[in-house]
Amino acid sequence: LGLKVKKNEVSWLADTAEDADLYHEFNSTLTFDYFNSMLINTMDEEGNFIELGGEFPLEENEHFNRLQVNTLMSDIQVPTNVYNKDPDILNGVYMSEALNDVFISNFQKDPTLTWQYFGSSTGFFRLYPGIKWTPDSNGVVAFDCRNRNWYIQAATSPKDIIIVVDVSGSMKGLKLTIAKHTINTILDTLGENDFVNIIAYTDYVRYVEPCFKGTLVQADLDNREHFKLLVEELQVKGEGKVKKAMKESFRVLNEGSLCNQAIMLITDGAMEDFQSVFEEFNWPDKKVRVFTYLIGRDMTFAESVKWIACNNKGYYTHINTLADVQENVMEYLHVLSRPMVINHDHDIIWTEAYMDSSLLLMTTVAMPVFSKKKETLSHGILLGVVGTDVPLLEVMMLAPRYKLGAHGYAFLVTNNGYILAHPDLRPLYKDGKKLKPKPNYNSVDLSEAEWEDTEEILRTAMVKGETGTLTIDVRSAVDKGKRPLFLKNDYFYTTINETPFSFGMVLTRGHGEYVFFGNVSVEEGLHDLQQPDLTIADGWTYCETDIDPHHRKLSQLQAVVRYLTGKEPDLECDEILLQQTLFDAVVTAPLEAYWTALMLSVEDGIETAFLGTRSGLMRVTRYSGIEKRKGKNFLTRADKENLFTVDHFPIWYRLAAENKPGQFLYYVPDDDVNKGNNMIFTVIVRPFMVVLSLVTLYDYQAMCKNSHHHSSGARPLLSVSDPQYRSVLVTHRQKKVESMVPCNTEYPGFIYDSTIRETNSIIKCGRCQKMFVLQQVVNSNLVLLMVQADCDCSRQYAPITLTPREVKYILHMPSSYDDLG
Repeated sequence: LGLKVKKNEVSWLADTAEDADLYHEFNSTLTFDYFNSMLINTMDEEGNFIELGGEFPLEENEHFNRLQVNTLMSDIQVPTNVYNKDPDILNGVYMSEALNDVFISNFQKDPTLTWQYFGSSTGFFRLYPGIKWTPDSNGVVAFDCRNRNWYIQAATSPKDIIIVVDVSGSMKGLKLTIAKHTINTILDTLGENDFVNIIAYTDYVRYVEPCFKGTLVQADLDNREHFKLLVEELQVKGEGKVKKAMKESFRVLNEGSLCNQAIMLITDGAMEDFQSVFEEFNWPDKKVRVFTYLIGRDMTFAESVKWIACNNKGYYTHINTLADVQENVMEYLHVLSRPMVINHDHDIIWTEAYMDSSLLLMTTVAMPVFSKKKETLSHGILLGVVGTDVPLLEVMMLAPRYKLGAHGYAFLVTNNGYILAHPDLRPLYKDGKKLKPKPNYNSVDLSEAEWEDTEEILRTAMVKGETGTLTIDVRSAVDKGKRPLFLKNDYFYTTINETPFSFGMVLTRGHGEYVFFGNVSVEEGLHDLQQPDLTIADGWTYCETDIDPHHRKLSQLQAVVRYLTGKEPDLECDEILLQQTLFDAVVTAPLEAYWTALMLSVEDGIETAFLGTRSGLMRVTRYSGIEKRKGKNFLTRADKENLFTVDHFPIWYRLAAENKPGQFLYYVPDDDVNKGNNMIFTVIVRPFMVVLSLVTLYDYQAMCKNSHHHSSGARPLLSVSDPQYRSVLVTHRQKKVESMVPCNTEYPGFIYDSTIRETNSIIKCGRCQKMFVLQQVVNSNLVLLMVQADCDCSRQYAPITLTPREVKYILHMPSSYDDLG
């Protein structure tokens, strides 16, 4: 329901923008002052506001990550390389003023909305609420809305692209540099719904990646970055003959998806008689558009290069310098959008996950805006794109955490199988003290989180948009991978209407199948809910505090109390969760007095007593001050693993839930392990494995230290020629030197055989022998190990560490490119 509302809001923006343009007459002499987000609130030396920089009130807003914003109006951002008083800009800004009222109305009706915007095809960007735009360290505003994924996806439909680049001897020096930059810019306009390949030609034809010969590969981030590295290595030689390259391009596209198809020809001239190629492969239907980019100052072959584009429904551009590349490349998008504009195909698009400045995962819903003027209708003019950001956390609220049980969770995937939201998605890594997004954080495949789905039954069904259920026995790694749990999970999945997304929900057998309802009065529960030792999960939604701006500063506990006391009757609250929370508060209330009484007789070493319930309620009593505690971070706000969060129940809760009734769980938090003797906890000696089961666990989102020449595993490559083909092909990449790079790791986990209550044996170690005894500690998860200390077995039996080990793949690359001529 929430996503449908967002879609309708964007549709209203698109309709308003089109109507505003319909009734606006272009005025080449228009003078119009607007709020330029770079210049607002800026004064000159005489204390007057500078041009386009009038007074623009800003105030901190909790809903917008505490940024200074103006919720009463939008403002305009213009890239540095675009003249901010160009007639096209002024007319577009003036016309789009009509969006202000819709921005404000949308936000009033739906306070969960975040940023709303209009990106113009002329380059300006209207953003609501208005903000002060901060340039980069060089004082430049490089942001251009037309380069953003949401703009490109909304402006064009999915496409197959072959980039053909001339690497003959005449392309040496600056020409080759410009050509490489042009290729990289084209690649940046592609997304995960597009397919691509790159062919280089001289007097023969070669694929820049021989492994991709004769096919198209998905233009996801991994493949685009891989292509960029290979393009950087291109060198010039020989004579340029484009005919063979064009034949090969048409042959590959003929086996493609038959959607939008284009060839991008990058050259400094074409001397051959190439007309016969187009007659054979592309005329008269001209299904493949050919875009040509003439590189360099020499105009000798301009007419022939232009002829190729104009006779194949493409577009010709002349790129003279590196500064010309960006603007000229973007023209092809406007050409590809023409059929959509003429047919008025207002397709709503939803993007893959991306991170905003607050490092929160978002998706964008966007829609193209077309000119409806009769005199230009047949030309297919794209005015721009409207959109709004949707926090993925909001979508995950479709499955409240408390309904899923201790191990259950919900997740979202795209139509390409990439994860939008999943508790095992780890999009950030620590580089020193700073958190950074991983390079491939938004192209993590579902199979890399649900790796027990070895036959990819779940992934395939969700990519196809099917509805169904599936049961899988899984090895679930908790506590940062150190503790395996064996679970039987039931998966429920379905498509989300009018989006390319699928929603999945997991329930573990024995958890989340039944709901226990208690019955206590509000008065009784409120009294116990307000005790100092009690907290509730602040990341859960007991009451919706984001609807009314006055509620945004309330914690969840404050909101619950104000709602139940009648001070805020308009709050929208989850009545079922509130009832469970009140019941848990009443039932656990006697613990406060019990724990307080123990303070007088508590033994040294006991620092904290705590309790957690299925409603996210916790009671915590501290027996010693922070300065005396060993586990200083345990159960603090920073200790996410041991608290109730949107993604998971605490580790200790999950481990205890799998314990037998009446059995104690002893758990060593990660912080405490690292401060002690790490060897005690991370080394298993092989002879003891007679009573241990080895379990191999995998991490397909790991980050490993980089070496200058790093061989890394690529995710499976998708071939448009064979949609079912998901090769385990691994590409050899010459990475830029980074401290950490994505990698795959594996590591062992060990399970003690609980049927063995006691055992002993003798280990022969050369000239001596070592006796050991293992015994279960009754009613606990502990095992007592006693080992004879006077015999060294380290030479005979190397320790098995729990440290993750990188899985390296080796691909035997061809020694030379195949000549396709």
